[in-house]
Amino acid sequence: MTLYLDLSALQSVPAANLNRDDLGSPKQVRYGNASRIRVSSQSWKRAIRLGVEQDLGEKAARTRLVPAKVQHALQQAGWPAELAAFAGAQVAASAGKKGIGTEAAGHTSVLLFLPEAAIDELAAVCAEHRQALEAAQGKKKPGQVLPPHLIEQILKRRTASISLLGRMLAELPDANVDGAAQVAHAFTTHAAEPQRDYFTAVDDWLGEAETGSGHLDTAEFSAGVFYRYATVNVADLLKNLEGDVKAARTVLSSFAEHFLLSLPQAKKNSTAPHTVPDLAYLAVREHRPLSLAAAFETPVTGDPQGGFSQPSRHALDAYAGNINRLTGHRNRRFHGHTVINPEETYTGLGTAHDSFDQLIDAAVEAAVPAGQDQQ
Repeated sequence: MTLYLDLSALQSVPAANLNRDDLGSPKQVRYGNASRIRVSSQSWKRAIRLGVEQDLGEKAARTRLVPAKVQHALQQAGWPAELAAFAGAQVAASAGKKGIGTEAAGHTSVLLFLPEAAIDELAAVCAEHRQALEAAQGKKKPGQVLPPHLIEQILKRRTASISLLGRMLAELPDANVDGAAQVAHAFTTHAAEPQRDYFTAVDDWLGEAETGSGHLDTAEFSAGVFYRYATVNVADLLKNLEGDVKAARTVLSSFAEHFLLSLPQAKKNSTAPHTVPDLAYLAVREHRPLSLAAAFETPVTGDPQGGFSQPSRHALDAYAGNINRLTGHRNRRFHGHTVINPEETYTGLGTAHDSFDQLIDAAVEAAVPAGQDQQ
């Protein structure tokens, strides 16, 4: 039986530009015939990934710089620059049956996603085959000098974040990992549009008689209450972690925590929009996940004081209650919530918990019971 851990959150974000389009404007989406501010899944997913990796001490890198990093490691070990560069290029050329293409400056033609520790392992392979590399250096068509199976073995290695978020590499099909997590684009629960900010910077060393600014420009920002959603296929996560229940519980807990507490870092120095969700809702479902995004297909309108947070919470609760009525509460092992105001009651969102930690612990226990590895 396939289980899914669904995570929903409502988060108020003040003036910020968390995720820009090609013109520097906050990204948007039209939903329910209203313009909303949007934050892409890739943007928030990266913030979550970095937090998970920090928790687990297993850093990975999505990069095109593997040949250059190997070259640097070899030069640090005393290799001549030209031989080190040739060895770095051979790491890409010797990967798999046909190798991975490289471009100017020695970057791979595609992004690789691999553990950071792989650079030292690749450098060690080069050191073991230094004589072969020296013999092949300078040849017009040196071929694959390094053992392809060793290079591929290293590039196929996984961290918990790779098992969680997946990896796709057409050049090395065996290195592909179907990610267990799916992350939706966040969007405002209400109509919202970007706003423009005209700003200046003062030149501190201008004379007293001199006027004017040292720099002036315009930038765009937005504000709003965002609905955020993600889900994790627990069976896929366990499969990617080779059945390690303890690791799966740790990864799920870390993912849930950073889903709730992470924030994309764009323009943080000029906006510092460091809020947390005022409502979190977690559910463990069988057979299929369930987003509650449609609760906001009709844009939320402000309360009498003008705020969108509480009306958004009420809209989510009402929609969840109706979904529960439609589904008859079937195929749901757990659902619960925590909210900024403990006096607010939400009957559609399951058991109330006092904190994010308590909510996460209860959801993870329902998804992957602690005694499961002993059965």
